[in-house]
Amino acid sequence: MSAAAPVWSVDPRTGKPREEVAVEATPEEVDQAVRAAWATRGALADLSVRAVLLRTAADLLDASADHVVEAADAETALGPVRLRGELARTTAQLRAFAEAVEEGAFLDIRIDHADASRTPPWPDLRRIKVPLGVVAVYSASNFPLAFSVPGGDTASALAAGCPVVVKAHPDHPATSELCVSLLRRAAARVGLPEDVVVLVHGFTAGVELVRHPLVSAAGFTGSVRGGRALFDAAAARPAPIPFHGELGSLNPVVVTAAAAEERGEQIGAGLGASMTLGVGQFCTKPGFVLAPRGEAGDALLKALTAAVSDTDANVMLDHRMRDAFVAGVSERAALPGVEAPVTPGAGGEHTVSGGFLTVPAALLAEEGEHDLLLEECFGPVTVVARYADEAEIGAVLSRLPGNLTATLQLSSAEARGEGSGDQLLAELTHLAGRVLVDGWPTGVAVAPAQHHGGPYPASTSTSTSVGATAVERWLRPVTYQSTPQALLPPELRDDNPLGLPRRVNGTPG
Repeated sequence: MSAAAPVWSVDPRTGKPREEVAVEATPEEVDQAVRAAWATRGALADLSVRAVLLRTAADLLDASADHVVEAADAETALGPVRLRGELARTTAQLRAFAEAVEEGAFLDIRIDHADASRTPPWPDLRRIKVPLGVVAVYSASNFPLAFSVPGGDTASALAAGCPVVVKAHPDHPATSELCVSLLRRAAARVGLPEDVVVLVHGFTAGVELVRHPLVSAAGFTGSVRGGRALFDAAAARPAPIPFHGELGSLNPVVVTAAAAEERGEQIGAGLGASMTLGVGQFCTKPGFVLAPRGEAGDALLKALTAAVSDTDANVMLDHRMRDAFVAGVSERAALPGVEAPVTPGAGGEHTVSGGFLTVPAALLAEEGEHDLLLEECFGPVTVVARYADEAEIGAVLSRLPGNLTATLQLSSAEARGEGSGDQLLAELTHLAGRVLVDGWPTGVAVAPAQHHGGPYPASTSTSTSVGATAVERWLRPVTYQSTPQALLPPELRDDNPLGLPRRVNGTPG
């Protein structure tokens, strides 16, 4: 039997290994991990315990902030300022889900008493949402905290009452080990089994995890290629399971001619800041822009040029991503009709420099070699398609894939309802899960009304991975019919001992 492959922490600033932190899990070890998590399901049945677990996990992460940020920066080069902000977001998510658990509205409890006067008669019916079971979570590369071990998928699954097995991302294994130790310590501190959260490493482990018969659902954030492979594996199981994957997004921006005329320099500067934020490694980076031809559009590009030129070369998350970025922008820049006012690409042996490409929008209106420009290129680059009229805007938008976000930049008159802003907004609504007006998509507020998802390939489901409703991914409805009070779950009994919000005979109460 061959020895288990080591898992190394690598410094992206140099490409050199830092330390061996774990070994890749074998299929047998994945089986053990899933079974250990599965055995804890009953311990998560108590809503109050779930809430305390989530708050305790947040407190421990905050108390260990210096160590967590140091570990994450060493493995991602994202910088302490960015990572402290991400940690604050992560702990806020955990506390927000604790509040949602205590409120209980996510259970969507509905009670209809027996009614013999109905035709046909109604029996006594009581509906509630229950946990699916063990959830597999696949960590993201670009958010080592907020979308990884202690992130939104884990937090929402625990809020739903589902144990979690996390597949660590290879870019930050040491950070993952540190974070899972804090989550497991939180579980022990509140009297829960530590195995409510388990961590595994390795590519094979990821494949075995989605195929395991005791895994009931999966959450994924990553590439289209990797996510689609896991999605297909989840669907091909003897008993298919829900696979909530966030895969890729172009995040188009439409700048109207009037908006460019009114504030083109401001829009260009904002675009430059948004598309280079975090070295262009945000899933919501604006990667494609429709801007007008003419003087107003030229002024926008001049401001964009200044903003992008003012950014320093930086390190990407790993050298594989750096190589893919350099190759991707080179291939795009070589297409006929494409120009590079600021050339993106290699900024040094370990760094990349940001830039943008321009192309006539007419070249994208029909299928052809320029379709590559309609695919996400991960890193600090955006494509600006110059349109001649609104017909070209519509022709290009009709060819775009699904997205997490879509942004519309309007003039003040268009914002008051003058012009075709409503029509453009409707076109963008078909393309994305979050539609912005006069803003920038980088930055996703963790709020109850948030939606982070979109038509494929942005995601593989209609659910959100951010906000309180993310918990719904890990639940299924069950109705109890004509069930004696003594046998009903407490949430469904007439005296409502837990004081949860419910609809009884169609009325809140």
